[in-house]
Amino acid sequence: MQIEMWQIILLSLLGFYAIVENLGICILANQALMMGTITGLIMGDLTTGLAVGATLQLMGLGIQAYGGASVPDYMTASIVGTAFAVMSGKGIEFGIGLAVPVGLLMIQLDILARFCNVFFQKRIDSAVEHVDENKIKLFHRLGIVSWGLSRGLPIFLVLNFGESIVKFVSDVIPTWVTGGLQVAGGMLPAVGIAILLRYLPVKQFITYLLLGFVAVAYLYIPMFGVAIVGFALALLQFKKLTEATTVTQQVVVNEGISEDEYEN
Repeated sequence: MQIEMWQIILLSLLGFYAIVENLGICILANQALMMGTITGLIMGDLTTGLAVGATLQLMGLGIQAYGGASVPDYMTASIVGTAFAVMSGKGIEFGIGLAVPVGLLMIQLDILARFCNVFFQKRIDSAVEHVDENKIKLFHRLGIVSWGLSRGLPIFLVLNFGESIVKFVSDVIPTWVTGGLQVAGGMLPAVGIAILLRYLPVKQFITYLLLGFVAVAYLYIPMFGVAIVGFALALLQFKKLTEATTVTQQVVVNEGISEDEYEN
């Protein structure tokens, strides 16, 4: 598939918006799953966008730029990975395999963008000292532009020369390399699940984990069905905890201790 210029422009603007909004409060807009879904719609292959975005979303769980640290940018990776998966026609695993190094490469551009923002921040500090409101607004907006261009511009360049890049990847790079990327892409969902289980209280709720495994591996229940079962079990667990708390409070009150003293 040959990508059109309007698709390149939309995806570049999407990458620009995603990283800028990453500093805001819209937690749904700046997720790899959402970026993959929107990219899939733009590229005309929603299934591929959902698959690539969901896989990268799993990989990014628990990864945050705490303290200003630079972390892999799976939002941009989701855009590029989905676009290349559709353009190349080699499938979801191939797109995921290419998306991972893109996310790691974005770390370097993230550092460059932060460096530019430090420059603008110094100018803002100087403008504050001189009470120059116009310069404060100007440098603030320039900081937003530099931050957005750190993703939007690379996406534009990569996708603009996408046909030649895809041809290079398809014809020049050895088959064992592309095959390795496909194998790695197939393994990444398992890695994401393993990372997720590492931070969840698995030992406390091992029964529910085993039920979910049996439902998928042996009963072949679709993921949506498993999600409904999990939601039902979560409601049951919540109800049990609520009832236990109510009983405990009643026992405390019957023993002559007020609720205020119990809470203290």
